[in-house]
Amino acid sequence: MRTVRPGIRTRIKICGITRVEDGAAAVEQGADALGFVLWKKSARHVEPARMAAIAREMPSFVSMVAVFVNPTQEEVQAAIEAWPAATLQFHGEEQAAFCARFARPWMKTVRVRAGLDLVESFAPYRAASAWLVDAFHDQLYGGTGRRFDWSLVPRSLSQPMVLSGGLSAENVGEAIEHFHPYAVDVSTGVERDKGVKDPAKIADFIAAVREADRGASIEQA
Repeated sequence: MRTVRPGIRTRIKICGITRVEDGAAAVEQGADALGFVLWKKSARHVEPARMAAIAREMPSFVSMVAVFVNPTQEEVQAAIEAWPAATLQFHGEEQAAFCARFARPWMKTVRVRAGLDLVESFAPYRAASAWLVDAFHDQLYGGTGRRFDWSLVPRSLSQPMVLSGGLSAENVGEAIEHFHPYAVDVSTGVERDKGVKDPAKIADFIAAVREADRGASIEQA
């Protein structure tokens, strides 16, 4: 797969969307993608029909991402049937062959912890359209609000990198300066309650990303 470099515009995914108004607030501020958590144990869980109902209210050119944790084939198929254009995000211990069998663009997540070789962990997933790094938690898969040690992520990752884990308006600029990621992914950092987004926090987060991008553009000029 040809590696696409990120340029100087960081893409933004607002994850854990459960309400139309939250999706609309994210899109109005310039989000590139909305994430819907289909893992039943998540506090932000939605059913595929709910994902599709929200997605139908969004304008064109915004990606809808269906987020799974160790799903069955039937669960993935149900999401695709509900919203055929969805990008798939696998956030558990799914095997590469499973991720690739659905003929849809897909991302693979690895949760970062000390002692884990990320290059080795991602190696089987070269067919993914992006690799997502997130904070490790022994019980939760995403949405922890925890930031991990960024120094654990090598610069040698070959696929577009999506950075998640404890991001907020206060630290996303530093993250972009450090990583120059293809995209950033936020959920807890733009919430007022689990599954309920705060429009002001979304606006502040996206403004901080764009400010960091402007700084990167000036540096490259």
